[in-house]
Amino acid sequence: MQLKNAVVLVTGANRGIGSEFVAQLKQRGAAKIYAASRIPGAIDVDGVVPLRLDITDPSQVRAAAESAGDVQVLINNAGISTGTSLISGDVAEIRREMDTNFFGPLLMTQAFAPILKANGGGAILNVVSALSWFTVPGAGAYAASKAAAWQLTDSARLELADQGTHVVGVHMGLVDTDMAAGLEAPKISPTALAAASLDAIESGLDEVLADDWARFVKSGLTLSPSERYEKLFSALSGA
Repeated sequence: MQLKNAVVLVTGANRGIGSEFVAQLKQRGAAKIYAASRIPGAIDVDGVVPLRLDITDPSQVRAAAESAGDVQVLINNAGISTGTSLISGDVAEIRREMDTNFFGPLLMTQAFAPILKANGGGAILNVVSALSWFTVPGAGAYAASKAAAWQLTDSARLELADQGTHVVGVHMGLVDTDMAAGLEAPKISPTALAAASLDAIESGLDEVLADDWARFVKSGLTLSPSERYEKLFSALSGA
């Protein structure tokens, strides 16, 4: 899938990783970019089509699909992090995180899969996280939602293969955006993350391990839970 002359929709496009996707898609010569956001007025980029979209609202997702029937690439980037514990946290906050990070991309995938098929197959890129493979105290809701997003990515890849839709999952540690502000740890830049993600679409990769942390976390998935978390917490503490 080549991005030059392609029609692309990016969710959560008003800031952070999403705005970097928009900028790099322009550089790569995309024919049209739908920049979706709950507040489309926040997006003012020449040659970009703002699209009002709350991915947790089924009626807005349907409206987006109706108005953007020429899309060839869907980038599911929108997401939130509430810092909510699964055990002691507010269930309403846990649901909000699941709605945004899992059910939102699910609704978008269901709505746009027929459009992608009609337009030649195209591609879907899901911004997931290394936290799809582990968790830490206080991040249970986020990790659960991203684990679900990882399975959505795999399921979509298998179910949409026959229509020629390429599905990419992107995993990374901390990204230097507002979501990670105040956390003192190595961070990948939105520029590097977006570049690696778009390269994967064009090269046919199914999965992006965008930084050392994502590669480190995935390398431990064959370990027992106790061994895996000992290794993870040791790395997090700098021991």
